[in-house]
Amino acid sequence: MECKTIRITLGLAFTALLFLSSCYYDNYDDLAADTGVCDTVSMSYTMDIAPIMTQHCTSCHGGAAPAGNIPLVNYNDVKVAALNGSLLGTMDHASGWSAMPKNLPKLDVCTITKVNAWINQGVKK
Repeated sequence: MECKTIRITLGLAFTALLFLSSCYYDNYDDLAADTGVCDTVSMSYTMDIAPIMTQHCTSCHGGAAPAGNIPLVNYNDVKVAALNGSLLGTMDHASGWSAMPKNLPKLDVCTITKVNAWINQGVKK
């Protein structure tokens, strides 16, 4: 009888171990992507927003013929879009706005939070 109890206990322990190991989250990109830190203190166009625009926007909204005739190359261009609500509306995929980047997933939460903070802090250069 004691042997049967040990087998059952070991079987349950093994099954529990299988379930626990299947919950292990080992995708490095997912783990590294969220550090929990999104610094939005003292946002400026030059230091914070221009790099976002360069990385995500100016390939389409730059040059001689920007997409939708909406240039996002310099401070004045981006400031106009920020103040009329289109910058945040499109980046946040808000209802009534054309989702940007076009045909791509919404930008990460921290990036959108930085743009929102920059606007709320007075679109400082």
